[in-house]
Amino acid sequence: MTDAATRSRHPVVSFVARIPVSLTLIAVLLATGIIWGGLWSPFADNPLFDSVAYGLPALLEGRWWTPVTGTFFVDHPLTYPFVIASFAGLAFLEYRRGSVLALGYFGIGQLFAIFASALFLSVASLLPWPWAQVEATMLDVGPSGGTMAGIAAAVGLLAPPWRVRGWLLVLGFAFVMLFFWGSLADLEHAFAVLLVLFVDRSLRVQRTTVREQRLIAFVAVLVILAVELLTLLLPTDGPFGHTEAAGGSFLDVAIDVVIIGALATGLRRGRRWAWWWTVVLATANILTGILLVVLVLIVGPGAVDDQVGDFNVAVAQSAMWLLLLVYLIWVRRAFRARRKSAVGVAPAPTVADVKEALHAHGGGTLSWMTTWDGNDYARTAAGGIIAYQRRAGVAIALADPLGPEASRPASVAEFIASAEHAGLVPCFFSAGEATRDAVPAGWRSLVVADDTIVDLPGLQFTGKQWSAVRTSLNRAGREEMTFRMTRLADEPWGIKAQLRAISEMWVGDKGLPEMGFTLGTLEQAEDPEVRLALAISPTGDVDGFLSWLPVYGGNGAVRGWTLDLMRRRDGGFGPVMEFLIGSSARHFEGEGAEIMSLSGAPLAHEYPPDAGAIAALSDRLAAALEPVYGFQSLHRFKQKFHPRYETMYLLFRDESDLTRIGAGLTRAFLPDATLRQFAGAGLELAKGTSG
Repeated sequence: MTDAATRSRHPVVSFVARIPVSLTLIAVLLATGIIWGGLWSPFADNPLFDSVAYGLPALLEGRWWTPVTGTFFVDHPLTYPFVIASFAGLAFLEYRRGSVLALGYFGIGQLFAIFASALFLSVASLLPWPWAQVEATMLDVGPSGGTMAGIAAAVGLLAPPWRVRGWLLVLGFAFVMLFFWGSLADLEHAFAVLLVLFVDRSLRVQRTTVREQRLIAFVAVLVILAVELLTLLLPTDGPFGHTEAAGGSFLDVAIDVVIIGALATGLRRGRRWAWWWTVVLATANILTGILLVVLVLIVGPGAVDDQVGDFNVAVAQSAMWLLLLVYLIWVRRAFRARRKSAVGVAPAPTVADVKEALHAHGGGTLSWMTTWDGNDYARTAAGGIIAYQRRAGVAIALADPLGPEASRPASVAEFIASAEHAGLVPCFFSAGEATRDAVPAGWRSLVVADDTIVDLPGLQFTGKQWSAVRTSLNRAGREEMTFRMTRLADEPWGIKAQLRAISEMWVGDKGLPEMGFTLGTLEQAEDPEVRLALAISPTGDVDGFLSWLPVYGGNGAVRGWTLDLMRRRDGGFGPVMEFLIGSSARHFEGEGAEIMSLSGAPLAHEYPPDAGAIAALSDRLAAALEPVYGFQSLHRFKQKFHPRYETMYLLFRDESDLTRIGAGLTRAFLPDATLRQFAGAGLELAKGTSG
């Protein structure tokens, strides 16, 4: 078949064509179940079971063929769906790495699991260990050793950080099942996983990020808590012995839920106190387990159970706490965050430092917004400054790093490391291409806006494409509208009062407070370096105004201006915004400015079909806020000035952070909004859609 024909096939057909080994194994498994009736009756009751099942007794009795024959039988009809589903990992491995490798992992994993389990039990059964002595007499059938090897190998192919998380799930499943429901099959699963873990070496915990190391500790603590709850409700029969359901104290479990839940949350945030108390709790559980073992050797398990509850569960949980303790000591450097941990090196920059950096080294079209209230600042050893906000456990860096251009990639790396050590989730909002290139490999990016830039040198409002702007300028001349470029501090009290009245009227119509973060207010316009464009009617009324933020190019020179506030008076001059922007462009061009940014409307980007979940969320949020803030209509308005576009990105580590980032951005943009105001905005949305 030609390459063109292969590309034209349906994706499902193409996928199926690339997993012949997985499909063949499933087909043989089903055919065996049909021929010998395993699909509708327990195969363990079939007289053929002893002849084909594998295990230590079969090997001791010389049935050497059983590791092969037993692979294609399933012991119970209800198990078939789970067994077939377990081939998903092998199919993924085959699709990515080829049929030969997948068959190798399956075959070697299956045989190793069988023979390693038999060898382990042959030795362990010589000890006074009832579980090992019982399992040494058991037989088993099924391909689960090979499919677990396939799942483990498939996890090794995942991109960071999902690889570590996948390994955490696989190892947790294998060893929890072994410790508490330790059948022969569970032992085989554990050996299969350990084989792949040793062979492909894809789990390198110390090479993971600080955040991932904390996540592993968080999940491990929750797994221990979940196991404690399960052993309370379900009987177990693992290597540490048999237990009955409800064998523990409900009061103890309730206390543990509260304590362990608090510790798990602290570990996820990297808190030092949580690490210390978890180490103390783990040590106490380990010492308890050791003491119980000593007591059992002295007085017997029955007496111990009568006094402290189920001895076997306590010892098994002590073993899990031991594994957690070893891990916590191994990655102890990840838990240094305090509640008010600083981000960046001391001393923390001030707004004056930020302005000095902008004057000396320049910045992007949004860089002046980093001087606004509400931002914190992180100084980097590379000589840069990053403005950010702490919201919902997220450090949201605004725009690109400040400082010498050569220092900016190092500043990005330092900020990420420092924020994670402080227990925060780092991300960059409205960042440019240079910052996107500087984040670590594997970080995700999502377009959040398109910066609309008008190049000023040689700008002429001629030709058909500029007719709308030209018409507004001509009409303003006929109606004797006056344009004035000024500063808010230079205006008299009467003009300032009109500007506040226009803004308050605009805010009152929205039902929500004025947005922040990348959208300013008149308070920010009071900065003497911010310019104000006024449209004055013949009667002296302000019909509309704009505020312009400076864009520094280094050495104290302003290379352009960024549009921030756009406000108009109801009933005033109709095309006042076209008049103000067009007149501002002429004014700035006359001063020698290079660019005029009309800024990027948040939530107004058109995403491609494969942009992902956050794009869909952004679209829904934009649709909900459109009647309130008009982002889409604002974006369309700016197209009248035929700008070029520069992409602005949200940069984040991976998709698991998006929920927290979304909450953080909501609070950054609307820090003072109440639930009642959100409800009021919902009513405004209803009015907008019904009209």
